[in-house]
Amino acid sequence: MAHAAPTPGRMARASAPSDIFSERTHTMARFGIPVVLGLVYGYWAAANRRGGGEITGWNILFGFVTAIAFMVLCIAVATLAPMMKRELHSLTKSAFAGAAFGFLYSQTGASVLRSVVMSLVITAAIFAVFFYRYYTNEDAEGNRLPR
Repeated sequence: MAHAAPTPGRMARASAPSDIFSERTHTMARFGIPVVLGLVYGYWAAANRRGGGEITGWNILFGFVTAIAFMVLCIAVATLAPMMKRELHSLTKSAFAGAAFGFLYSQTGASVLRSVVMSLVITAAIFAVFFYRYYTNEDAEGNRLPR
């Protein structure tokens, strides 16, 4: 398929990226992805806490409570973070990811100091990636730059 190249008298306009999914699909994904991630996260936390021992009712309850807390926080971060400036947007998402990792790491029996240090390292690495992405794709007000 051939596309017309812009001529010198006519500048090419940046068009919105094509969207192959419907609005209904995006709405389902907006809530479906955090639910699936929350269930995996809750199972993972319960498995870490169990440490290879037998599965108990308290362990299952811990997994479900952890999953629900993760889902609620994930949806809140996904809803509120895009409304912030790029620095806070990056910090909010990376702090959530670092805290989630730190909580999982603490369930393995590691010391609090080691869990905090590992969490801060993960947060810093994710912040660098997110900040670079938002800095190169948004202006200072948070508007997406045309491509």
